[in-house]
Amino acid sequence: MIQSAFLGYPDLTSWMQAWLPIIFMGLLVVAVFLLLRTMPRTRPQQIKPDSAPLIGWSDIAGADEAKEELREVVDYLRDPKRFRDLGAKVPKGILLHGPPGTGKTLLAKAVAHESGASFFSQSAASFVEMFVGVGAARIRRLFRAARKKAPAIVFIDELDAVGGKRGFDVSGERDQTLNQLLVELDGFTTTKKDVVVIAASNLLEKLDGALLRPGRFDRQIYVSPPDVNGRERILRVHTRNKPCADNVDFNLLARQTSGLTGADLANICNEAAIFAARRGAFCLEMLDFDGAIERVVAGMESRRALTDHEKRVVAYHEAGHALCGELLPSVDRVHRISIVPRGRALGYTLNLPEEDRYLKTREELIDFMTMLLGGRAAEQLVFGSITTGAADDLRRVAEITKAMLSEYAMGTASSSLRANGDGAAEATRRVHDTEMRELADEAFRAAISLIDSHREHLDELAATLLTNEVLERDDIQRIMGDLPPAAPRRIGELSVAAATALKPAPPPSPRR
Repeated sequence: MIQSAFLGYPDLTSWMQAWLPIIFMGLLVVAVFLLLRTMPRTRPQQIKPDSAPLIGWSDIAGADEAKEELREVVDYLRDPKRFRDLGAKVPKGILLHGPPGTGKTLLAKAVAHESGASFFSQSAASFVEMFVGVGAARIRRLFRAARKKAPAIVFIDELDAVGGKRGFDVSGERDQTLNQLLVELDGFTTTKKDVVVIAASNLLEKLDGALLRPGRFDRQIYVSPPDVNGRERILRVHTRNKPCADNVDFNLLARQTSGLTGADLANICNEAAIFAARRGAFCLEMLDFDGAIERVVAGMESRRALTDHEKRVVAYHEAGHALCGELLPSVDRVHRISIVPRGRALGYTLNLPEEDRYLKTREELIDFMTMLLGGRAAEQLVFGSITTGAADDLRRVAEITKAMLSEYAMGTASSSLRANGDGAAEATRRVHDTEMRELADEAFRAAISLIDSHREHLDELAATLLTNEVLERDDIQRIMGDLPPAAPRRIGELSVAAATALKPAPPPSPRR
């Protein structure tokens, strides 16, 4: 009976020696199968042209140059025969690059909708896994699905997650995934499928050179932040489904939001709707948009309680910013001053530019630093000491002085050679630090001189701030009266503005 129990084996030991290896291999096969079943599998998301939400050209504003470039792709996908008869081929790849929030993903969706093509969207980060070969397999699966649905558009967001320069990946998984992407891009010519790859990235300088050559990403389109007219159109697009009162001035709002992107403006419109709903209104008014801009730019209103001395220091600090901004002709006029704590800031001064500017002279940059240091200069003159409230101002001054030397060649010693401190000798770095300090000191001395010569206006601005906590443009004009601005500096013949400065002024930030 014992022998029959062990299927002819004399004892248990003999049976285990014979069958345990087979049982172990069977369990191993089952374990591998279960592991493959549980491995992450990311399938591309397909958005059909008739699915909601439909995003067309009318839903995108402030990116006219990028839209014109992409219209050619739309025309080709709509009528490829007309282009093929002339020997034209569809661009294999289009790379949209620019700051975050400028509408790169919306542009790709609009191309898919306007052309009637199938849309496959995938984040580049989902291709890279800890298992070697998984990313390359996902690339092949994505492009195989796109070719079956041709004409199709493959959109890869945040391309730098997988398209960075090769040779720095220890595991080799990212490099292998990138190699497969390069192969798929080159394979479109042989398959003769109308498949266009649109990728988006905020870090163009980190991408591998093989991706950027013609034949892979044939077109590189820079999506810049919108100008004042673009911002006004974006605001109107995002308020089409929101009831707005007649007093809403979109042109004024566009001027107040210099440097903000489309995503920021959409957030402002949404915050304005929330403000209107909280106060029980039936439509959005200008005060709702003002509160939304304050919340987005300066942060949420804080409940911190300041002492009377701290309130006086903050009031004089912000008054110093405003006074220098009013007296310097090249600095944007002050739109609002507040000593209500918001976010990490104890107060802020909001400047209102008349227009977007892309080039600045050396003198204009020093004037801007003078306005930034006006708060610290007011503290020094009124209280005889300085506080930690100018931390953000000092950070921005340091950034400007460094850029003036290393990018714009606007130092005191040279106006035709950029100063590069990376890898330089100790003596060279010491000279650079000295020049940066001289530029900042020049701006601080100018701020001291302006505030000292207009002390009565400083006191009146601070006193009114302590009473009302917020000063609007009309209040500032009433206090300043007909005081003319300071005489403009003489623009030097060797003042230069670098081509890399071709971008709108940064959004207004609170000065603590």
